[in-house]
Amino acid sequence: MSTVSDPVYFKAVLRPNPPLPASLRNLLITVVAAFNLAFAIMFLLRGAWPVTPFMGADVLFLAWALSISSKAGNRREEVQVTRSKLRVDYYPPQANLTWVELNPYWVRIYVDEPLNGRTAVTLASHGRRLRIGAFLPPDDRLSLAQALRSALDNARQGA
Repeated sequence: MSTVSDPVYFKAVLRPNPPLPASLRNLLITVVAAFNLAFAIMFLLRGAWPVTPFMGADVLFLAWALSISSKAGNRREEVQVTRSKLRVDYYPPQANLTWVELNPYWVRIYVDEPLNGRTAVTLASHGRRLRIGAFLPPDDRLSLAQALRSALDNARQGA
C-alpha cells in the first residue's frame, strides 16, 4: 500500500464487538428451547394447543438472529492515511474486498448527530461521502474522527 517515500500517518482496523462464541450461542438456544418446550407442554395439557407453534417459532427466530449477528461480527474496515492517499478497505462478512482511495488533501471529516443519537463518521471528498465505523460505539467514533483529522493534518503538512 505504501512505499518508503510515503510514510503511514494513520492505520487502524475497525471491527464490531465480537458476537457470542458458537458454544455459548448453542447453549443459549438450547436453554431457551428447553424452557419453551416446558411451557408448550403446559399449554398443550391445558388445551391451548394453538400457542405451541409460536413457541417453536420463537426459538427458530432467536437462532436465526444470533446466526446473522455472528456473521455480521466478521466484518472489518481498515483505514490507512499516507501522504498521497487515504485508503479504506471494506471486508464484508461474505463478500469480496472493496476499497476506496481518496486524496488526503481534499478529504473532510464530519461527525453527524442523527435524530436517534448515534453518531456517524463521514469522509467527504469531491462529492463522495463514505461512512466508516458505523458499528463502533459513539465514543470510539469521536476518537476515530479526531485521530483521522490529526493524521490528515500531518499528511498535508508532510510532518
